[in-house]
Amino acid sequence: MIEEQIKKANIEAIKNKDSVARAFYSVLMNKIMLEKIARRESGKEMTDADISNIIQKLIKELNDEKENYSKVGNTTEVANITRQIEIATKYLPKMLSREEIADIISKLEDKSVPTVMKHFKANFNGQVDMRLVQEVLKSL
Repeated sequence: MIEEQIKKANIEAIKNKDSVARAFYSVLMNKIMLEKIARRESGKEMTDADISNIIQKLIKELNDEKENYSKVGNTTEVANITRQIEIATKYLPKMLSREEIADIISKLEDKSVPTVMKHFKANFNGQVDMRLVQEVLKSL
């Protein structure tokens, strides 16, 4: 499970005194823990796809943060955030490309937006950017 890999990597970051990686893992583990607590109330278990979604959201947050630091010229923080994004992408599954998404959509009988989105959410959760699915669907 991805969560176990993250915990091991966090321990390695502590041992290596890697403050950049340690900061990333702390934030990620906190977000995972908060999601676990929220799911415990509803009786649902965490899956790797859920953790992938958390990581994707965190990457988006980091990209926004990186953009803000680059606007003010803080190159040190930009480099740190770039490294954190690289660390985060190691834990994501291979994302589907535009061509793969178009191929999957073409094989579906019903190509209406709600049906296509439900299909990708159910079968490819964590492996696809839903905005990209929408773009590909509109272009077909």
